Amino acid sequence: MCSAIHCRLPRAKDTYMRDPLFRTRITELLGIRHPILCGGMGPGVSDAAYVAAVVNAGGMGFIVAAGFADPRAFRNELRRCRELTSGKGFGVNLYVSSQAEALDRLREQVDILAEEGVLCVETSGASPECILPVLRAAGIKVLHKVPAIRYARSAARLGVDALIVVGNDCGGHPGTYGISSMVQAAQAPMEIDLPIVIGGGIGTGRQLAATLAMGADAVLLGSRMLVSEELWIHRDYKDLLVRSDGTQSVIVKTALKQHHRVLNNDSAQAVAALDAAGAHDFERYRPHVMGTLTTQAYQTGDSARGMLDVGPSVVFADAVKPVQAIFDEILNDAKQALERLGQLRLPGPH
Repeated sequence: MCSAIHCRLPRAKDTYMRDPLFRTRITELLGIRHPILCGGMGPGVSDAAYVAAVVNAGGMGFIVAAGFADPRAFRNELRRCRELTSGKGFGVNLYVSSQAEALDRLREQVDILAEEGVLCVETSGASPECILPVLRAAGIKVLHKVPAIRYARSAARLGVDALIVVGNDCGGHPGTYGISSMVQAAQAPMEIDLPIVIGGGIGTGRQLAATLAMGADAVLLGSRMLVSEELWIHRDYKDLLVRSDGTQSVIVKTALKQHHRVLNNDSAQAVAALDAAGAHDFERYRPHVMGTLTTQAYQTGDSARGMLDVGPSVVFADAVKPVQAIFDEILNDAKQALERLGQLRLPGPH
């Protein structure tokens, strides 16, 4: 029966959305039904259609601002997302660079976010201090993403609204310390009195339940969502990920101390060879890490070249499915994990 999984039937012209299992500081901060965030997955990948699907399923997604060099195109994408969500709040991923030209474009995009009434941002890279005043004035919630607790402490002092801490298993940029998500999920809530989101290697409901049990307030998904039907990337690449067993990622650019976890393809192996040789000149890396190669891979399905962010949690991506179906699986699994804990608990006073 429907009540067994806490869902409700959709009404006419109504979007299906199951009832929540959890209430946390993140669900209350963002006004979402489930403590599940889907992080930005590279320029142009997390677009309005995908983010709207995440929001309509009861989570929070982030359009990647770096995918829009044209301010008008960026504004149009935000408006498209608002239309697809029927006015529900959604997020934007902002990469904070230290380069002057990139900062100028970032400030222009932040002004657009304020004008368009975006609910929240996922910031990463350098400190978000330079854009915080505008974001605060516009009432935009700031969730800053870091790869280690030491950076989380600094961001907390700036007055961000929440912190996203990613462990070494995350696809993309896990930082240089190699600390696991399991450790950071336990440590961050002990040290920082802000809503905490944990990412890296997470793709199941039992991991969601465990993360909440350790004191965090939500999980961040990335690799697990690469097989979402709503993502525009080529079906051949999604099918490749479905067939993978979680061992196909590798961390490269270590010689540059810009650690990057990606699919272990021809480009990654070329970069790994440069790392092994101790290369420090970025121009030697450039032919293998250009963003155009990544875009071509997503467009054509030929994944031999390009820096394709992916982590071991892709092992849980067992089929290409709509976002809503993936969320349902995760929440059903979390419910079963809670029931199992209840069965393991000994009776009597403790």
